[in-house]
Amino acid sequence: MKYNDLVDKLDDISIELESYNDYPQSATNNAKRAIKWKEENGTDCGTRVGWTRAGQLARRENISRDTIARMASFKRHQQNKDVPYSEGCGGIMWDAWGGTSGIEWAINKLKQIDKK
Repeated sequence: MKYNDLVDKLDDISIELESYNDYPQSATNNAKRAIKWKEENGTDCGTRVGWTRAGQLARRENISRDTIARMASFKRHQQNKDVPYSEGCGGIMWDAWGGTSGIEWAINKLKQIDKK
């Protein structure tokens, strides 16, 4: 393998290992709101992955490209975002994943990362 090919491969690897926490504060606030409601009222909504995501966003942890891609793909649930927490899972899980600001950030961030 040529030196330049090796450097290119190493650059690709470092991009995969990068993580980000420049998501909007509103995404953090949305996740915190969902977690608080769950703690105070209980819910069967969501998966372990969804609540893990909410915790990461609430704590403003760095998240990987793969996690950002998962957030971006959550856009498919947007049609349920206005369901009140007390009436179903749509609104609480939308907020757990960062809400509109978090999902839109993820879509744009993914495009930015993939341009590298």
